[in-house]
Amino acid sequence: MKQKPAIRLKETRYHTMSAPEVFRALASAPGGLAAAEVEARTALYGPNELPVPSKRSPWLLFLDQFRDVMILILLAAAVVSAALGDVVDAFVIAAIVLLNAVIGFVQTYRAEKALDALKKMGTAKATVFRDGASTVLDASELVPGDVVQLEAGNAVPADMRLFDAHALKVDESALTGESVPVDKRTEALADSDSPLGDRLNMAYKGTLVANGRARAVVVATGTRTELGKIADLLGTETTDTPLKKRMAAFGRKLTYLILLVSAIVFLAGWLRGEEPVQMLLTAIGLSVAAIPESLPALLTVGLAMGAARMASQKALVRHLPAVETLGSVSFICTDKTGTLTLNEMRAARLHVHRSPYWDLDHLPLHLAMALNHDVELDKGSFRGEPTEAAIVKGVLAEIGEDTYRHLVDCFPRLSELPFDADRRCMTTVHQFGDRILLLGKGAPEAIAALLESGEEAAELDRTARQWAAEGLRVLAFGYRLLDALPGHMVSDELEKEFRWAGLVGLMDPPREKVGPAIGQCRTAGIRPVMITGDHPATACAIAADIGILTGSEQVLSGAQLDRLDKAAFAAQVENTAVYARVSPEQKLRIVRALQAKGHFVAMTGDGVNDAPSLKAADIGVAMGINGTDVSKEAAEMVLLDDDFATIVKAVEEGRRIYDNIRKFVRYILTCNSAEVWIILLAPLVGMPMPLLPIQILWINLVTDGLPGIALANETPEKDLMRRPPRPPRESLFSQGLGFHILWVGLLMAGLTLGIQAWALGTGREHWQTMVFTSLSFLQMAHALAVRSERSFVFQVGFFSNPFLLASVSATLLLQLAVVYVPFLNPLFNTSPLSLIELSVCVAVAAILFHAVECEKWVKR
Repeated sequence: MKQKPAIRLKETRYHTMSAPEVFRALASAPGGLAAAEVEARTALYGPNELPVPSKRSPWLLFLDQFRDVMILILLAAAVVSAALGDVVDAFVIAAIVLLNAVIGFVQTYRAEKALDALKKMGTAKATVFRDGASTVLDASELVPGDVVQLEAGNAVPADMRLFDAHALKVDESALTGESVPVDKRTEALADSDSPLGDRLNMAYKGTLVANGRARAVVVATGTRTELGKIADLLGTETTDTPLKKRMAAFGRKLTYLILLVSAIVFLAGWLRGEEPVQMLLTAIGLSVAAIPESLPALLTVGLAMGAARMASQKALVRHLPAVETLGSVSFICTDKTGTLTLNEMRAARLHVHRSPYWDLDHLPLHLAMALNHDVELDKGSFRGEPTEAAIVKGVLAEIGEDTYRHLVDCFPRLSELPFDADRRCMTTVHQFGDRILLLGKGAPEAIAALLESGEEAAELDRTARQWAAEGLRVLAFGYRLLDALPGHMVSDELEKEFRWAGLVGLMDPPREKVGPAIGQCRTAGIRPVMITGDHPATACAIAADIGILTGSEQVLSGAQLDRLDKAAFAAQVENTAVYARVSPEQKLRIVRALQAKGHFVAMTGDGVNDAPSLKAADIGVAMGINGTDVSKEAAEMVLLDDDFATIVKAVEEGRRIYDNIRKFVRYILTCNSAEVWIILLAPLVGMPMPLLPIQILWINLVTDGLPGIALANETPEKDLMRRPPRPPRESLFSQGLGFHILWVGLLMAGLTLGIQAWALGTGREHWQTMVFTSLSFLQMAHALAVRSERSFVFQVGFFSNPFLLASVSATLLLQLAVVYVPFLNPLFNTSPLSLIELSVCVAVAAILFHAVECEKWVKR
């Protein structure tokens, strides 16, 4: 059908129009729009997206770096220095402020880009009909007039008029507040002023399909949707994590303390007769150097980089707080099918019953497997129900494709009695020479009830029970030969006096990496729990095979769980490894019972009914391949490969990220505390001010940013997955981190002041350059030593983090340039050091490095 030119939509009451009228108004058709028309409408209406806060341009991001109070004070100090004639100091201060702004801008810009990339990976999809063919597109590409397929679990991607619906129910709570899913229909409505909740032939953007399926035509996109009209009420998502908020609060308190210390330093120097302007600059420089203003940016960069690494390993983190939370997970509650297993049924075992009543070369079981199904085989692909496809694959492995096709041709199907829940079997009718062959397939007890021989029925039942106990899904096959078809093709006439052909045992095999991942969980102190709708015997067999179920854990069925009250269930929830035949409500009960015991719970899910438990869990994990839009919206993390092993890799990455955050916090705060101690203690022991303001600012510039980011890239500790989960309320400064900051900061200050005392005592003119250089070297030695909290650097490997080696090397070269490049000497008030003087600076750095290594030895 030829499409009309792109139209401009008016405010139209589509719910009062019939489906043909809606298509005419939209210049569309049930087969969808043509490609050229889509292009025109995209240009006219723009992307199907809600308004988002306008992003700041890179230029504004750069200017934001100068909004910090301490930076403004520093710029004021530069102006004061220039006004007093100290142009060199003013120039250097301004240059350092500029470089600091560049580093801050790079960190912020990198974090925003990483977050944008993660958001793009989580873009919603929609099944759209264009030019009469269906295709899956990003929901943002929809235009008015598009025809969309909706199914249970989908998020409605735009405002739509339904024209073909089957048992469709839509959860409109996000838009109308109505908690019960609404039954939808396609007929036009008479009331043009009916509220949104009563427009039963419409589906609106932001709502969720709870049941059924439908086709609908898009009537509004983006800001023109009902949700778009109230977008300002929805708010925007924050990326601040609990950790980042705690660090921001800590930073504010530390800022007040450092400002107090800086005021004391200024007053003490002034009272001692030091030049007031010089002391003011020193106090300002100390404040800027000591306040860890780069920590919030480093935290965001560290979390975003970790989330990007997770995405590369098929785990998409939708909310950054999940990255931090992963390190505390103590229970992983996982579905069986598709997560622990391949979600691919296979014929694992065949039992052929060799009947004396069968006189053909082909066994009746093979014949039944080849003929009793509705699977289409086309060039190696199998189209049909998964269980039947598994049976066909099994018989192909037994008899080969040529024989299979020969049987299909020789014994054509005449009729069939389809499977139904009451009979629990399916029977096909085939021409068999001049006779009629009936082939039955179904549940063992259903086929056993049809058998003529009681002895065969008893053997069938016995074998089927044994296989079921081993975790196999068992299907039984029977046959019957007739001289002619009965007058009535009904089950009572056909399905009787069968002979037993055999059994097929089906199983969904475990994923290859699941067993090792389960073992890694146990080593890491994480309890894996299987929650499935399968039969308890099947669940137990798989759980035992992959290591979830050992001799000490319990198994609970949904019925048993219902009989337990809250106290009784709480008493055994921590020791239950398998839940079988459970409902979504029971999943939620399991999560809450574990949380009540103080555990952090990760829960997997893929269906609409999994959303409550995913939302309630500390980490909801949705399936990216088989998961519904509803489950993905409710989850904090989406598995792009639906593999349990990916969850374990994500937990490991979460622990690594938290470890690395502790490393750069340890590094930055220790170095900053050392600078405070040096400036504070030097006057108390009767020595002159050890560092000039320019030198303090230089150290702060070159030692904070790059090494801090490099530590965020540190490789995982070797014992990372041999530790128990981190207590969720554990302070960032626990396990000796606060003590390390104190004692190493004091040691660094003591060594620096020791250099100053030695240089002054021996009459060396370059004493201040030695202090300046030794402090830089000490901080780089500390950066190398804190790469691990427990392992020595030679065990970690000097070259395992090349980014850190490069940043440390660059910092050392810059420091040496300040000391030995002639035109930089007057800028930083430095002088070239002799070989002995430089060696002393290196020696004190080596002392600090080995002292921190000894701390690890004491811990171990």
